[in-house]
Amino acid sequence: MLTRDTLGIIFANMHENSVREMTQERSMASLPFGGRYRLVDFALSSMVHAGISQVGVVTKSNYQSLVDHIGTGRDWDLARRRGISILSPYSYTSSEGNMAYHGRIEALYAVRDFIEHSTCELVLFADTDHVCSPDIADIIDRHIRTGADVTMVCRDPDPDPENVSNVISVRCEEDGTVNDIMINRYDENYLQSMNIVVVGRLRLLELIEEAHAHARTFFERDILLANLDSLKVMAYRYTDYVRRITGLKSYYKISLELTDPETTSELFGKQTIYTKIHDSPPVRYSIGCDVKNSFVADGCTIEGTVENCILFRDVFIEKGAVVRNSVIMQNTHVCSGADLECVVTDKDVTVTEGKKLAGDPEYPLYIKKKSVV
Repeated sequence: MLTRDTLGIIFANMHENSVREMTQERSMASLPFGGRYRLVDFALSSMVHAGISQVGVVTKSNYQSLVDHIGTGRDWDLARRRGISILSPYSYTSSEGNMAYHGRIEALYAVRDFIEHSTCELVLFADTDHVCSPDIADIIDRHIRTGADVTMVCRDPDPDPENVSNVISVRCEEDGTVNDIMINRYDENYLQSMNIVVVGRLRLLELIEEAHAHARTFFERDILLANLDSLKVMAYRYTDYVRRITGLKSYYKISLELTDPETTSELFGKQTIYTKIHDSPPVRYSIGCDVKNSFVADGCTIEGTVENCILFRDVFIEKGAVVRNSVIMQNTHVCSGADLECVVTDKDVTVTEGKKLAGDPEYPLYIKKKSVV
């Protein structure tokens, strides 16, 4: 399999400022999603399905929950020597101590030893802000067949104007050759980068060494755009289910899309999304409870009313509590008489008796981790 000669790299902290409320104590990669997953599971599972057996996860800050989640990589069949590596968040050491990287070029330069020591011919790197399940093997096959120096995975323009912040827009010819890249600018005639890139390992090392020597920071601007005349950059157009998390509102909307069976089938139907296994008991539905159109994870106890919700593991909804159009994370306890509408609770939240919490689909109410309301 060609993809076995590919090194995978996942950037754990890219784009986390867009959901700062939810990433103050965790990385973007470890943000819970869909009742039982973390965002890193999508990129990691896609790589594993393609036969990639060596993956590095580049960290920067707040990565303890990510380390706990990934562990040895056993749940992704990566529990082998050099199967998965959590890579240092520091780019270099100065008189002021260890300095964290700024931008993708510094991040890649920080892990160049990891890249150099690999025997793979190709490198595929990805961020974790996109919820999707791409066929990595097909992407790499296209990269090889076209003789590309770099392949960028792209999607059609997002029609939602609120999801185009920090977008990388890509214009390409009919054969997929990229002839222009725009940074932080939306154009309906351009594709949008999904921050998944394939590049030759030795070529990547050359590019980041040169860019770092000239104090360049941004991969798309300072390497790809600056070298379009000398590099063969190709676009791979991805047409299956994909959503980009750009803030709390988009996280909320994308999460609730999973209550639609068609959406769930699109995202999870083509290949399994692996995640950390928890030996939780089945959901316990008490007599008199009312549950409609909801995604409920193992370990939950439901005595009250739940409608159009995403419930993570070990959530307890007491009798008389009502929860609608909400995302309720792990170990949340909603007490009797509480009423929640358009709410996102982080982990270990307690909503006490009789409390009424309401947001709006355009402005969901977020309750931070370990809060007692």
